Amino acid sequence: MAASPSHLLVLFALLLCANSVPLASSRALPASASGAGGANFSAASGKVYTKVCDAERFAERGLEMSAFRYCDASLPYAERVRDLIGRMTVEEKVVNLGDWSRGAPRVGLPPYKWWSEALHGLSDTGPTTLFDALTSKPGNHSGRAAVFNGTVFANVINSAASFNETLWKSIGQAVSTEARAMYNLGKGGLTYWSPNINVVRDPRWGRALETPGEDPFVVGRYAVNFVRGMQDVPGHDGAAGGDPYSRPLKTSACCKHYAAYDLDDWHNHTRFKFDARVTERDMAETFLRPFEMCVRDGDVSSVMCSYNRVNGIPACADARLLSGTIRGDWGLHGYIVSDCDSVRVMADNATWLNFTGVEASAASLRAGLDLDCGESWLTQHGKPVMDFLSINGMAAVAQGKMREADIDNALNNQYMTLMRLGFFDDIPQYSSLDDKDICTDEHRSLAVDGARQGIVLLKNADNLLPLDPKKIGAVAVHGPHALAPEKIMDGDYTGPPCRYVTPRQGISKDVEISEDANTTIYFGGINLHIEKEGNDREDLLLPKNQTEQILHHAAASPNPIILVILSGGGIDLSFAHNHPKIGAILWAGYPGGEGGNAIADVIFGRYNPGGRLPLTWFKNNYIHKIPMTSMQFRPVPELGYPGRTYKFYDGPDVLYPYGYGLSYSKFHYKTATNGTVVTVPAGGRHCKGLSYKSSVSTAPACPAINVDGHACTETISFNVSVINIGDKDGAHVVLVYTMPPPEVDQAPIKQVAAFQRVYVPASSTVSVPFTLNVCKAFGIVERTAYTVVPSGVSKVLVENVDSSVSFPVKIELSV
Repeated sequence: MAASPSHLLVLFALLLCANSVPLASSRALPASASGAGGANFSAASGKVYTKVCDAERFAERGLEMSAFRYCDASLPYAERVRDLIGRMTVEEKVVNLGDWSRGAPRVGLPPYKWWSEALHGLSDTGPTTLFDALTSKPGNHSGRAAVFNGTVFANVINSAASFNETLWKSIGQAVSTEARAMYNLGKGGLTYWSPNINVVRDPRWGRALETPGEDPFVVGRYAVNFVRGMQDVPGHDGAAGGDPYSRPLKTSACCKHYAAYDLDDWHNHTRFKFDARVTERDMAETFLRPFEMCVRDGDVSSVMCSYNRVNGIPACADARLLSGTIRGDWGLHGYIVSDCDSVRVMADNATWLNFTGVEASAASLRAGLDLDCGESWLTQHGKPVMDFLSINGMAAVAQGKMREADIDNALNNQYMTLMRLGFFDDIPQYSSLDDKDICTDEHRSLAVDGARQGIVLLKNADNLLPLDPKKIGAVAVHGPHALAPEKIMDGDYTGPPCRYVTPRQGISKDVEISEDANTTIYFGGINLHIEKEGNDREDLLLPKNQTEQILHHAAASPNPIILVILSGGGIDLSFAHNHPKIGAILWAGYPGGEGGNAIADVIFGRYNPGGRLPLTWFKNNYIHKIPMTSMQFRPVPELGYPGRTYKFYDGPDVLYPYGYGLSYSKFHYKTATNGTVVTVPAGGRHCKGLSYKSSVSTAPACPAINVDGHACTETISFNVSVINIGDKDGAHVVLVYTMPPPEVDQAPIKQVAAFQRVYVPASSTVSVPFTLNVCKAFGIVERTAYTVVPSGVSKVLVENVDSSVSFPVKIELSV
């Protein structure tokens, strides 16, 4: 999320002045809203309150808490929320529809700032999370204590490369602990608009670093685990049933950006005006799947709609996408928020149906939007840049375009979420968290381990790596990222890290750095000037000067050099992969504050790399064959467009395929399963047609069954033996793919159905069990957008660079 174009200059000017001129706002807010704290509310005495229903807080305002039923903790949340909303006037309701909710002091409701970010650690993006400046004088800080840093984990694309669901959940748990601590200190909120779960459709997208990659199933599993880590309170994960609207939340996560959003600014096509023309098949198969998993399996408490239009309709005003799908079909237990200024964009940028601000606001609320994020901390022409719903809500009501009942429904979804978060009552088990729980040794250790797990070894000719520091003694270090200027390793959506260890610092702990050394390490790649939110890439190449420098050092070095790449998206390294004097290539992504230590651990062999690419790394020639604006995943022969991602492209323009990754060991696979037959009962109402290739003359009586409406209890189970034939212990990612029957037309080449990361000691074997649900693992999306299980012989495939095993799965549909 970011400011819309009309506000970018304002934001730039504010950033330039940030160190010298305090940001002022003329916004009319209660005194308690304008204090230094984050989303909390403070007394005139400076006391930070962490719950609304505090009798002392009410008394300070001349109110008796017992007179307000919404503070009666013995009542169900729904009844308390009805009481609160019922006490508010329509004017009070409207000013609580934006990200900086003003509260209703008359009835004891304080303001609340909704916007916080926690993509890979607490971020200072947005107005709520407040880190103190290192230059602050003692005692001059916000909240109850000074906090200068938070744990910055590796970027999401790095974590995805670990293929480790336990790691993803652990990161969410660590981040949410630090978030609750910041809230208790009066320096942060409880609602975090993370993670980003958009599938990377095109290798040029500038936000690839924020996402878990290109496979919708893997992206969905990342979402489920990170959200569970952020939200779940032990003993209340919802597994035992009960009312999901009363399940407590540690913090609130938000899956974004919904839907079909993966273009920021490419050749004058911007996200503010882009109309994503998407087939229903691609929506069901790719764009919606991670969000459905996030809501259904992760029980996320918020979804954010995106700037772009989808087939002509702004995502934040599409009732089918919001009320119909998120809340109706999937059963969201929470609120829907706009990407920041998305409602304003409808009137100012996309000019959808020539809507005014009033009409755009009313249309969004009617479609199911509950909260409008604006650029509420910025000023323009001396006035705050407010969200559109707060600005236009009363006019919309007066003009008969907005019903008060719709406002009530939006506030109900908001306050039910805040009830579950303990905003009104606190959650005792988290009330003692404070600054001692931020940047703990445990969190820093998790950060460096996460960064190590995501490093991918792309080349290792003649086993150049790992280096033995005792034998080499010294290395020459070159490249723009050796010193990691501008804290490049942190990536985007970040706060100040607990500590920042550059690659050069990490290397220097093991060996001397000398220009005369026989071993050279070059740290190159790209940075946020090339790929980030609001900036898509022009090509997939390294900057020209880096390529020249790498070739120069390779020629000058007596031994093959080592290339370490920092980036989010893939880079065409064909010149390096094929060069005899470039012996090893490591991809380190943007590994966070502990990145220098993680890289050194891999280079010097303390850690055996086990990461696998969550993106296809294309050669640069690929992008000349298809524009970013083409949304289709399957090839478009009439336009000459190739397919997208590993699921629909296996042509010559791939440098490193999805799931690629080497190790200092070699891992081979065996399985005792030679094949299996699954019989699925299919009543006549479940049989569906299937698209076959032209060479197929006769279709079976029941070609496929519709997953929707079928019990889907059938499973297959098998074991894969992972054999480490090397002399080094290591972790290994087992990726399980399924392949549809070859006679089915336009089906995916293959698709990830399961994965596990396992530790295998040297010269040892570990048996890894898998159980696949037939509907989920073998289901494909037909032309009609039905998800179906095809009859015939599908295949299970397990493969890595050195080994593969497969077996057929015959699916018989009994009518």
